[in-house]
Amino acid sequence: MYFQLTDDEKYLISDGANLKDTGKWAYENALDLIALGFKPENTFIIYDTQDIDLLYDITLEVAKRITYSTARSTFGFQDSTNIGWVMWPAIQAAPCFIHKKLTGENVPALIPAAIDQDPYWRVTRDIAQKLGYYKPAQIHCRFLPGLGAGGKMSASMPETSIFTMDQPDVVKKKIWNAFTGGKGTAAEQRKEGADPTICSIFQYYFFLFEEDSGKLAERERRCKAGEMLCGECKKDIAEKLNHFLEAHRERREKAKDVIDQYHIKR
Repeated sequence: MYFQLTDDEKYLISDGANLKDTGKWAYENALDLIALGFKPENTFIIYDTQDIDLLYDITLEVAKRITYSTARSTFGFQDSTNIGWVMWPAIQAAPCFIHKKLTGENVPALIPAAIDQDPYWRVTRDIAQKLGYYKPAQIHCRFLPGLGAGGKMSASMPETSIFTMDQPDVVKKKIWNAFTGGKGTAAEQRKEGADPTICSIFQYYFFLFEEDSGKLAERERRCKAGEMLCGECKKDIAEKLNHFLEAHRERREKAKDVIDQYHIKR
């Protein structure tokens, strides 16, 4: 498994960030990955700015075969787009082919990525065979929805996001203020029920905390029937999140001692 930590992209697209900032963010991301249980014997972390020498020859091969016309129409580049960002799709493509460079084994890559990354892999697939590689395949992943009324979590709107380093009181506050499908009053909700299909809290059960489809269906039924109120779900989710995050932070702290074992080797 190759994880590309794109500190270069964050620098290119963020007006206020410097390379020291983006390097620190990449380090923090790496700790979170390790804390989730990935093993060093088959997990390789790539920090773009540190490891560009490893990526550069593949990046050039890719860049030479993608025209500016294709890049502009695919990614929406404008006259005001900085040229670093124009080059960056070729850098993102490089890890698709890094395994052959490191091992000599030409195998197809499988990329789990969110739907917003799809254009990068379509362009990469178009030129892969011209370079002697297999076309990479993609699994579309879904974002855990944000805590607002629709949309994904966003670092620019921290109230919509749960961060791994959020303390218990912060998590509780964010969950308590989250958008739900409930009604204006408890009496109204008991009478008319709520709408779990638009509820950010219900999504946490759906994605993370309820693997039993029968129990999930029963929670949905009780919600729609007005048999349970939003406060009950919010309290439960806050407790589950804080339990998970406490254990995650402990593993994350231990990851600091082994993080170098995951850095991709030349």
